[in-house]
Amino acid sequence: MRVDVHFYGSVPFPDPGAGLPLPTDRRASIDDVVAGYENLVVWATLADTLGFDTMWLTEHHFQYEGYEVTPNLILFGLHLAGLTKRLRFGQMFNIVPQWHPLRLAEDFAMADILTGGRMVFGVGRGTVPRESQTLGAVVASGDNAMSREADRINRELFEEAMDVIRLAWVSERFSYSGKYFAFPPPGIPDRGETVTELTLIPRPIHQPVEIFQPVGSPATLRYVASQGFTGVFAMAPFDAIRESWDQFALVAQEAGSTIGAGERRCLQLPIHVGRTSAEARAHGRPGHDEFVKFLSPYGRFYRFRTGVPFDFRPSLEESVACGAMAIGSVEEVADQLGRWCEVLSLQHLVCFPDLPGLTREQMNEQLHLVAEDVLPRIGVRLDPRSASAGLKTEVTK
Repeated sequence: MRVDVHFYGSVPFPDPGAGLPLPTDRRASIDDVVAGYENLVVWATLADTLGFDTMWLTEHHFQYEGYEVTPNLILFGLHLAGLTKRLRFGQMFNIVPQWHPLRLAEDFAMADILTGGRMVFGVGRGTVPRESQTLGAVVASGDNAMSREADRINRELFEEAMDVIRLAWVSERFSYSGKYFAFPPPGIPDRGETVTELTLIPRPIHQPVEIFQPVGSPATLRYVASQGFTGVFAMAPFDAIRESWDQFALVAQEAGSTIGAGERRCLQLPIHVGRTSAEARAHGRPGHDEFVKFLSPYGRFYRFRTGVPFDFRPSLEESVACGAMAIGSVEEVADQLGRWCEVLSLQHLVCFPDLPGLTREQMNEQLHLVAEDVLPRIGVRLDPRSASAGLKTEVTK
């Protein structure tokens, strides 16, 4: 099984929990942000040593609250690759409508070359109007009643941008004309001629580029499965994930791609481990409750139970009972992972230990517990020597 680790990239929180302060009352300082970055460097080094395959980060912008403060994942991944030996670095996710598609394509291609193939490309459509609208896009959100029109525009923009990125990556010369993008724009003069084609410089040299995208709706599931992308499944009960997981394979088959029971899909699972169940819940509850307080307005938990409101805020016990999070003793977390393996024929797990408020030392302990105590109980032993990230690129003059 491939096992990765995912961090939102938050600043240190001294007071996580369900009560005050409200998320919007928080104000992270630049020193807090720097401390968060320093923690990510430490955790990347440890994940590299322990044998995790890929470290994923999350793109967000203007988050003065301090929950997710890594706006450029390719840049950060490139930096971390220079400090580690074999760990790969993924974007969960580049929010494509907020990027110029050719700049995103160039940035990833350059990082692919400079890291020797240690970058993993993930894409998403976005969740936060504050970011999307400021950066020239729109998005359906709990803040605009999940506007169908905003969702339609966002989806069209995203899919066109993905067409552009993929075309530019594999073509010596390309042009594109769509509803939102025209490359090259018509009428550009260049040394006595008019530009009719472009060449992306550079292009990824490690081809084909595997593309990861979250699966959060039936329309997105059909798109991801039919395009040959890898689907990322998260934050839902066993039955809901299993239904979407199986549907993904059926749609892929309709599109001409037969995939095995656990192939081309991965499960992202929040995990917090204690030496005992009581310890895990005591230490994990403040971060769980802060996490819920922060994300519930975006509808991240309403799938946990039928008949609950869009902004449902589950208790820790409800999150664990439905399977959407694994918080407990080593044995309990291993049992839940074992069930996920059985339900999904799981081949790719993305562990998410990044509950707000954990100190650097507590997170170090979490990574050790997962790698050395939990995973071996389900027959998985990480091996730092087995990384696929050991690719080298020779640059010749």
